[in-house]
Amino acid sequence: MRNNTTVPKLKDRQASWHLIDAGGKVLGKVSTEIASLLIGKDKIEQVSNQNWGDKVVVINAENVAVTGKKLKDKLYHRYTGYPGGIRTETLESLKKRRPTEVIRRAVKRMLPDNKLTKERMANLYIYVGEKHPHEAQLSSKKEDAKGK
Repeated sequence: MRNNTTVPKLKDRQASWHLIDAGGKVLGKVSTEIASLLIGKDKIEQVSNQNWGDKVVVINAENVAVTGKKLKDKLYHRYTGYPGGIRTETLESLKKRRPTEVIRRAVKRMLPDNKLTKERMANLYIYVGEKHPHEAQLSSKKEDAKGK
């Protein structure tokens, strides 16, 4: 008798929604938690070549904390495509200008660099403040949990 490995089908996937309040939490710890949920590490049927991750809603992005002197010392670089076009920005100025981008970049750099990265990042929703338009998805998840 042969032992066969069963490969789960993506059509059987049930993506759930997670709400994470980033207010007062350390950027690195929140980002690892989010990346793990986006990859689907908590699922039994997770396969590295399929997207089994869940959808994640992050609120209070402007209140995420960093340790040490990272606000002044951490630099983000980008290249414009022109000669001498390297632009550098500190974490402090990026957080002031676009607070959601700080978490987005941290999470993206924690995901494996492959064809699923874009698909996984599409399942991440980051908002400044408490309000977000995903109340219906999150409340239906809570109702399902109560019914079980």
